[in-house]
Amino acid sequence: MRMIPFRRGACFALGYCATAARRANWSPVLRPKSTAPKNFTDYESMKEAYRPRVPARFNFAKDVLDVWEAKEKAGARSSLPALWWVDEQRTEIRWSFEELGFHSRRLANVLSEECRLAQGDRVFLILPRVPEWWLVNIACLRAGTVLIPGTSQLTPRDILHRLQVSEAKCVITDESTAHLLDAVGSQCPALTSKLLLSTRGRQGWGDLTALMGSASADHVCVDTSSDDHMTIFFTSGTTGSPKMTLHSHCSFGLGLTINGRYWLDLTDSSVFWNTSDTGWAKTAWSSVFASWTQGACVFAHHMPRFNTSTVLQTLSRYPISTFCTAPTAYRMLVQEDPSRFQFPALEHCLCAGEPINPEVMSQWRRLTDLDIYEGYGQTETVLIAGTFKGMEVRPGSFGKVSPAYDVQVVDDEGRVLPRGTEGNLAIRVKPHRPFCLFLEYMGEPEKTAECFRGDFYLTGDRGVMDKDGYLWFIGRADDVILSAGYRIGPFEVENALIEHEAVAESAVVSSPDPIRGEIEFVDQLPKTVSGKIRRVELRKKEWDHQM
Repeated sequence: MRMIPFRRGACFALGYCATAARRANWSPVLRPKSTAPKNFTDYESMKEAYRPRVPARFNFAKDVLDVWEAKEKAGARSSLPALWWVDEQRTEIRWSFEELGFHSRRLANVLSEECRLAQGDRVFLILPRVPEWWLVNIACLRAGTVLIPGTSQLTPRDILHRLQVSEAKCVITDESTAHLLDAVGSQCPALTSKLLLSTRGRQGWGDLTALMGSASADHVCVDTSSDDHMTIFFTSGTTGSPKMTLHSHCSFGLGLTINGRYWLDLTDSSVFWNTSDTGWAKTAWSSVFASWTQGACVFAHHMPRFNTSTVLQTLSRYPISTFCTAPTAYRMLVQEDPSRFQFPALEHCLCAGEPINPEVMSQWRRLTDLDIYEGYGQTETVLIAGTFKGMEVRPGSFGKVSPAYDVQVVDDEGRVLPRGTEGNLAIRVKPHRPFCLFLEYMGEPEKTAECFRGDFYLTGDRGVMDKDGYLWFIGRADDVILSAGYRIGPFEVENALIEHEAVAESAVVSSPDPIRGEIEFVDQLPKTVSGKIRRVELRKKEWDHQM
């Protein structure tokens, strides 16, 4: 019996059969760098090659992860780990696909047997970037339970709202959040089981590590339909209350192939680091489905708070070939002077979540000789549009339409507008609804219906498509400013403001000044728990002041 580390810096370990285990032997020898596409030739060839087939039955754990496990055993995959996790003390955990399968099957048995969860029951998960977060994701797939990720920044009120409206039967968290869940749990009648990841016990909670240690590793993955419910993400609430965005086993499990194969351009020789918080859809996008679809190594750093020095040192120390972070993070990184570091393995840099300032892109390119490839999507979708390898990078544009969708700029009635005309960014859903689009806002049919006009799903964003097919972001539909008959996109004004050395970040909203607006300096901007600026609060402040 061989013991494989299960928890960083702790005395926990799970037994693992030596005959079944094969450690990934990573060599520090770096392969030659290349920024050329690995999975396609150019944009047109990518569009031609994308021909997805959606089977009637699909489960990502069985149909993707277990397939990579079999390839790994047969020596048909690189020797990189499937999950490579590090912390501030440089403690490392490296798990192969086989080891991920072993641990996640045990956890699936805990959910089904100890917690008595049935297929379709909902699991609320709040964990930071620890290996167990990935195991819960996979175990829920295997058990057929519906996962609801949440960020550790949630308040008791946020948690109560999510538990009540989702009717989650199980919660999984650590010591940092357990007391918050205890404070509201009595108001959540659907909640029947609580699992705690901790070195110490807590009354009323099951010990996650101990339960896994005693559970069987024999588990048969449930048979799920492609349309069965798989996960619920609460929107970040930049323009209103968070909504429950429901995805199926195919919408993310198959749909995010477009992200992994084409935008991220990953292979099984890639080491990919995405810095998103575990509570948000971008982590599912990049750190679960898109990366493991391609058999890539998912790199994760515990990093409780984003630290520029830690990020740059990590990019320099580990063989990370592909890196994705938020535009705000890149702005912080270039202020740290990345020229003091060397990034010998880094080939591909990407960003998503909000528009990136062209000046930041320019600074990053000067320091690393690498472009930042922007992507655009939502919790409700997979990649809608992006700048792909081989394309001209046009700062200020987030690229061209993803092959997963037919994207058009339409008016408020859903009529397609001419190129160069501002309108609503929209996805065609008739006569065929894209399988990678969310199913609905659960419990809110009116809000679901509001997203559709004519033949299109409206993203809620305004933009322009130029004559070459590049898309340019104007702003959220609610954010566009009307002034003296002109429509002004806040993004352009924000870009101009942020170029000034005295401005750390900016947000532009309308103000009812009868003659002219003013620039207001504040100590901080209101944000969602995901870090996005809540312009709705800024607008309310401006307009309520006049009433």
